[in-house]
Amino acid sequence: MSDVTRILDRVQQGDPKAADELLPLVYEELRKLAAHRMANEAAGHTLQPTALVHEAWLRLAGSGNEHWNNRGHFFGAAAEAMRRILVDRARQKARIRHGGELERVDLEHVNLATEDSDDTVLAMHEALDALARESPQKAEIVKLHYFTGMEYPEIARALGISLSTVERHWAYARSWLYREMKKNPSHR
Repeated sequence: MSDVTRILDRVQQGDPKAADELLPLVYEELRKLAAHRMANEAAGHTLQPTALVHEAWLRLAGSGNEHWNNRGHFFGAAAEAMRRILVDRARQKARIRHGGELERVDLEHVNLATEDSDDTVLAMHEALDALARESPQKAEIVKLHYFTGMEYPEIARALGISLSTVERHWAYARSWLYREMKKNPSHR
């Protein structure tokens, strides 16, 4: 059992000091994921990797509902927190601009959430919520790959599933999301 898993068990049991011990163990890994995602951010962006990690940590540890079953569950929660931060940021920018036409995007060419327009991030968010209702595991794979940049082997380890399952679910989810975004005008 890893140190992270032991500390997560202590968090589960209500140890108030456990969350403080967890951050130093996972900070570098979270920062690496955020930095990877933010490296291709368009010039003039305001969100930095450190800020993304800190905001995600505040959402994770500050909620009072820290219930992470294992390392994979924790990183899944971190991916979801980062996703929500990026979506909130995109929504804020969209409000400032007073909307506009969303554009169609071929998901084959969409690599990073932070490279995409705010409208694309919002459209992806809506389509991903729909996918989560149909297949939560496929949606989780998308979150981990698209929003945090985890590679397939990392996702397989985090979720405790085979690499081939991750690859198969990613291929399905990618085409499902593309179809959903294409057919639904609010997702374009």
